[in-house]
Amino acid sequence: MVLLPGGEFLMGAEDAEGFPADGEGPVRAVRLKPFRIDAHAVTTERFGRFVADAGHVTDAERFGWSYVFAGFLPAALRRGASRPERTPWWCGVEGATWRHPEGPGSDLADRADHPVVHVSWNDAAAYAAWAGKRLPTEAEWEYAARGGLERKRYPWGDELDPDGMYRCNIWRGTFPSKNTAADGYRGTAPVDAFEPNGHGLYNLSGNVWEWCADWWTTDHPAARPLMDPRGSATGTDKVIRGGSHMCHRSYCNRYRVAARSANTPDSSSGHTGFRCVASA
Repeated sequence: MVLLPGGEFLMGAEDAEGFPADGEGPVRAVRLKPFRIDAHAVTTERFGRFVADAGHVTDAERFGWSYVFAGFLPAALRRGASRPERTPWWCGVEGATWRHPEGPGSDLADRADHPVVHVSWNDAAAYAAWAGKRLPTEAEWEYAARGGLERKRYPWGDELDPDGMYRCNIWRGTFPSKNTAADGYRGTAPVDAFEPNGHGLYNLSGNVWEWCADWWTTDHPAARPLMDPRGSATGTDKVIRGGSHMCHRSYCNRYRVAARSANTPDSSSGHTGFRCVASA
């Protein structure tokens, strides 16, 4: 884990490339206590240790299915799979779990150092408790992602590919029909791929969405500065941050530092993982 000093920073953005309806703004001063954060997302290897020790059964395993990108599936699994009307590139695949990321026939070979996926918020919170940690608040996550920079679009600055160098794992090409994998990866990348940000943290843009502790809301308190904000007291969805390897500028430009989204606490998919924090 990396110790971060906390202090005051500017959270949120009013970005021309952003989504105002997501509650990315207004830009607001936030003050945080020092905390520690995982340098990278929890890996399949580490999650496997938790499952072996605690006997945890994930929500995807209990439900019997999870969402997988259609382009990763053989024709036999794509045929007849349920697909959300608004996002038909996702398939509900029976047998898709953290152990079998693309469903039956897939495994974790060569993915011990990749982020665990097909984990719900409930699963992530259970892991964090087992590890003696917790999930980050949304404010802690954004402070960490900014890497000490102020009001920049990405953890490394304002340019997506500075000097032509790829700094994150996102969809390259035409979404959702062709991913050139120009950045080296069609699916998940190792958790320590690409250069870390100024805090020494990896992959806070792209690769996998990361669960936060907060309930989703787009209404932000007006007090200045906000002291260790914890989000709404209740809700139906939990915040996810950072975007994923499925994000593309034409559709889901949410690999920006201030971008945000949400999902229900029992939802899982092949592009969502998590990292943990601990109070200092």
